[in-house]
Amino acid sequence: MTDSLTEKSNSKTKNIDLMKTSEIVKVINNEDKKVAKAVEKALPEITKAVDIISQSFLNGGRLAYFGAGTSGRLGVLDASECWPTFSAPDGMITGFIAGGDYALKHSIEGAEDDKTEALKHIKEFKPTKKDVVVGISASGNPNYVLTALTEAKKKGAKTIGITSNPNAKLKDVADLTILTVVGEEAITGSSRMKSGTAQKMVLNMLSTASMVKIGKTYGNYMIDLQPVCDKLIDRANRIIAAICKIPVAKAETYRIKADNNVKVACVMYLKGCTKQQAKQKLKKHNGILRKVLRDEK
Repeated sequence: MTDSLTEKSNSKTKNIDLMKTSEIVKVINNEDKKVAKAVEKALPEITKAVDIISQSFLNGGRLAYFGAGTSGRLGVLDASECWPTFSAPDGMITGFIAGGDYALKHSIEGAEDDKTEALKHIKEFKPTKKDVVVGISASGNPNYVLTALTEAKKKGAKTIGITSNPNAKLKDVADLTILTVVGEEAITGSSRMKSGTAQKMVLNMLSTASMVKIGKTYGNYMIDLQPVCDKLIDRANRIIAAICKIPVAKAETYRIKADNNVKVACVMYLKGCTKQQAKQKLKKHNGILRKVLRDEK
């Protein structure tokens, strides 16, 4: 019998196949309500993880997620969202999934036991002492994740594990473990549900808080966004307008003058300088807009 909490049967849903539709969705919703509380209990560990990751970024390090199935897909999702949201340079945050890119759209259940592929992906990432490797797994036991963490640790990288199983093996491998005890799933073993939701919440915090810590926001504005579509162009204009306290039309003019760079546009307007001068001021302060506006005359 498995010792993984994520594989145990939930007494509240043992008759789910006999329930009315309204009862099915209600019982699932009631189970989902437990997720935020479970994540809240892990905030001390999440805080430590953010400090580790943000310090790594400040030292020129990178972040890599490793996971299988839902866990792997969530890692790839979080990594891929960091470029449009924060202009994270290519390779700064990477997601690896057991089974490779094919597994993003197809189920490859045996891939989670593949140590060889974990070694291949670690070799591709080439972890160093500056880097952080995060293993994501509901049960915390797949060989793919354990191997990735073990090998990364050998290379001197900091290792973090995310799991919903108190008896996870990755706890013995990772330098830091983020444990979200969400309890038994509504459908026995379907860890894409509560465990997956918890993972998504944790990953949101790891990447977002780390980006905030290295100056990728001004207040709660994503000032390093990439205005590559109509929605993001409009958002960029509105952010410039809000920070500079100017009409959106004028903000758009400065965005265009700044070659779509929100921070450069803000510095140009608020400091009355040229695009090149704005870039120099930002470079002097490691790209942190708040420091430029506070310290530069």
